Amino acid sequence: MKTHTQEITVRTSEHSQMLDITAQVAEVVVASGIRQGLAVVHVPHTTAGVTVNENADADVPHDILAALEEAIPWRQEFYRHGEGNSAAHVKSSLVGCTQTLLVEDGRLVLGTWQGVFFCEFDGPRNRKAIVRVMGE
Repeated sequence: MKTHTQEITVRTSEHSQMLDITAQVAEVVVASGIRQGLAVVHVPHTTAGVTVNENADADVPHDILAALEEAIPWRQEFYRHGEGNSAAHVKSSLVGCTQTLLVEDGRLVLGTWQGVFFCEFDGPRNRKAIVRVMGE
């Protein structure tokens, strides 16, 4: 089995933000030369995450962030963690830091409306996502 690993640099500009990184992940898959296998996207940050969802309508990321804010409000008096970013840690845990995607015929397999999103919950920051492609 072959593997190819590459980092994607992500620069966020808002406190909470979902950035579409589908094109960058797809480029890593193509550069890997792997025809069949898996692409793992991992975000090594405790206040960020990665998810797959609709990338055709900008209202979808907005709605996801709004729902997360409603469910996990930014009220520091509720939390014990002293850095003031406890809500970001909770959101990261709920969204998750890793997505595993299929690779077929040398391309990322996603549904018509699906995209890969880097989820920032404690920005703005300079971040990264690690993409590892495995297969034949």
